[in-house]
Amino acid sequence: MPKQKLSASLGQNLAYLQQIFGASSDFYTKKLTLGQIPCAIALFTGISSPEKLWVMALDALERCPVPARDGRQLLTYLLTRSVIPAESTPIRVRTDLVEKLSAGMSVLLIDGCPAAMAVSTQEMPQRSVGQPNGEGDIRGPQEAFTELLRNNISLLRRQFRTDTLVAEVKTANTHAKTEYCLCYDRELAPPEMIDTLRRRLEQIRIPVLLDSAYFASFLKQDKLNLFPAAAYTERPATACARLCEGKAVILVSGSPYAMVVPSFFSEHFESLDDYSSGAVFAGMIRVLKYIAFLLSVFGPGLYVMAVEFAPETIPIKLLAKLAQAEASTPLPLMLEMLGVTLLLEIVREAGLRAPKSIGHTVSLVGALILGETAVSAGIVSIPVLTMAAAATVATLAVPSLYEQSILFRFIVIVLAGAFGLPGLAGGAVIILAMACGTEPFGYDYLFPLMPLGRAAWQDGIVRTIWSKLAEKGYVVGKDET
Repeated sequence: MPKQKLSASLGQNLAYLQQIFGASSDFYTKKLTLGQIPCAIALFTGISSPEKLWVMALDALERCPVPARDGRQLLTYLLTRSVIPAESTPIRVRTDLVEKLSAGMSVLLIDGCPAAMAVSTQEMPQRSVGQPNGEGDIRGPQEAFTELLRNNISLLRRQFRTDTLVAEVKTANTHAKTEYCLCYDRELAPPEMIDTLRRRLEQIRIPVLLDSAYFASFLKQDKLNLFPAAAYTERPATACARLCEGKAVILVSGSPYAMVVPSFFSEHFESLDDYSSGAVFAGMIRVLKYIAFLLSVFGPGLYVMAVEFAPETIPIKLLAKLAQAEASTPLPLMLEMLGVTLLLEIVREAGLRAPKSIGHTVSLVGALILGETAVSAGIVSIPVLTMAAAATVATLAVPSLYEQSILFRFIVIVLAGAFGLPGLAGGAVIILAMACGTEPFGYDYLFPLMPLGRAAWQDGIVRTIWSKLAEKGYVVGKDET
């Protein structure tokens, strides 16, 4: 569909705006005369400030005579010779006019000129920069992204003070015309990766874009793979660190979370505190996170397999207690473990979605009353409840893989309960195959863990000291060998 151009008639342009925005109470227009030429100002109150417009533009125009005989000369003078901080490119089509107004800009329409001038007078209500809620780091910068795209870009640029940072702001193919920004370091990021990412983002067509995670499924090659295609952060410092590794950061207007691509498996076990603490302590914490992930995924399934199919592997005293506990429960062990795990997830979801005033109450009731009642009634055994709770707590050690841990846990429980040790091994093979089959933009998802090499001990499984880590920084596309 061809784009409709603006008319040279001021009346026709105002009639068009009144036709599409006239029913909106926040739409404001005012006619005025500049140098004997009829003009009009259009803006949305609430997201654009009339006070800023007066200080920046109208006051300057009233103080200085405008040397123009028609609308075209007036527009040329305002764009090239006046002190008004206007957009360098005039508006010539109706769709651009609507987008500029919706972005909080004020638009000057001039009679006799088939173009308009946009002035940056945005004054949108916004949340102030606060502390991150989902990334519990003790040290490092305590700033978090907000919902305003320009603010997020400024937070990122304040951390990344070089001339190589590129921030490409574009409009997504959505009904709401939401803006997003692709950020990268032009010297560190591989050009082919940026070109591929830019092309994929431009081809995405979705009804609405409320978060950068909406892009994730379009960037995945294997749609059935459960591992995430990207990582997310609400910390500008973390995003800056990823930019220094040659990766790209995607910011979406209205979302306080940034998407980082490509993402590797080992990055889910890293945090800013790893690099603020000593190397020995940071390495120990990172190993504990790997153990917690394995416990959250394989712990319940391993318990079911050992009790049902391999009781000889359990010490006699422990086996006697387990057998005594399971003898009083009516359900098979696999169904019992599935039921308890499902119940814990229901309690977690209820506590998360409930209003804050009763959220803690829901968690307390679910954890104490329901658990104690189920054990007292003989519906579930204490060992099963303990193992399921331990797996749930272990999942919280790696929150960015929470969804994957839950799904993998259910798969492993079913396979281990149905087929025993072969089922448990089959579940591990399925998970490993998914991880090996993930290639974000052509890079190995398991790098630097597989193949195991120097990079795994430098900043993978553990972290080396800063004096060695600073000698050769990791950059995407240069250190995979």
